[in-house]
Amino acid sequence: MPGPFVHDIDPVIGQVGGLYLWWYGVSYGLGFLEMHLWMRRQRARLGLGVDDVYRLSVWFAAGVLIGGRAIEIAFDEWPFYRDRVWLMPALWLGGMATHGLLIGGATGAWLFSRRSGIPFRQLADELVIPGAFLMAVGRVGNFIDGQIVGGVTGVPWAVQFPDAEGFRHPVVLYDAIKNLALIPLLLWVRRRNPTPGAVAAHFVFWYPFLRLFVDLARDYPTHRLPFGTGQTLNIVMALVGVVLLARLRLRRLGRLGSPPPAGAARRPATQGRPLPRLALAAIIALSMTIPSNWTQDVPARYGARHAGLTYSRLYPRLDTRPRPRAGAVQPRQPPRRRPA
Repeated sequence: MPGPFVHDIDPVIGQVGGLYLWWYGVSYGLGFLEMHLWMRRQRARLGLGVDDVYRLSVWFAAGVLIGGRAIEIAFDEWPFYRDRVWLMPALWLGGMATHGLLIGGATGAWLFSRRSGIPFRQLADELVIPGAFLMAVGRVGNFIDGQIVGGVTGVPWAVQFPDAEGFRHPVVLYDAIKNLALIPLLLWVRRRNPTPGAVAAHFVFWYPFLRLFVDLARDYPTHRLPFGTGQTLNIVMALVGVVLLARLRLRRLGRLGSPPPAGAARRPATQGRPLPRLALAAIIALSMTIPSNWTQDVPARYGARHAGLTYSRLYPRLDTRPRPRAGAVQPRQPPRRRPA
């Protein structure tokens, strides 16, 4: 078996104007595109027109980006952003929280549900399947970025990440495999259980429950209570999943009211409007400018892996390192680079 891998992958795809394009950001774009194509194939199940699917894709993708950004700022990087409020919209500097992606995507889908008349449970049942794919490709983007690392290990597949001492578990690849494994599970649930909300309830439980075990190998830079921030959110989300599964069971037994039938209160769909198409294209393009799950001093962190990165008004000098936790092993930081 091959020995440990030294991570030296160039995270930059190219540059458009003054913005860099990143493999991490491309993972979002691929996920949004796959979700859109999936919903186009499944739209007859929900009574959606093509323009409806474009609008749903816009609501969902915008929710993912806004939710990921908001939770990252509020839970992980508030000490940095409370003094730099003007940088909160700067997605091109990085900073996205996984659980925020889920919350934001669900919120966007709920808002679309309210506007369109499609019952939210049926909509969520369809969205969580491409959602699992989005979370999987996002983890591949995390690996290319190299920001999220596991604990030090001697396993043959260990990775020397650019900014961490020692060879470590590639924990994001473990999570990517877990997320891909959710897809056949969710498809199986959809075949076996027609109760509205069943597929979504299983996703809300199994995604965080399985991640609890994956994240035992993760080295968290921030903590809530005695756990890493993500582990705390995993526990909360898994408990929500237990409640949803219990309510699902009660609905199947007839002890809770049934949801309204799919397609109730539908509004006639307008066709051929260019705005939703342009909005989706713009969101996918914007997502490609996101470099990392953590806010970055881009030239300092990535300059060794991509020559020519320079400071600018879009990419200023920043100190975004998490505050040290007593007894924690802190990642090794790259040297600051002077502008070329």
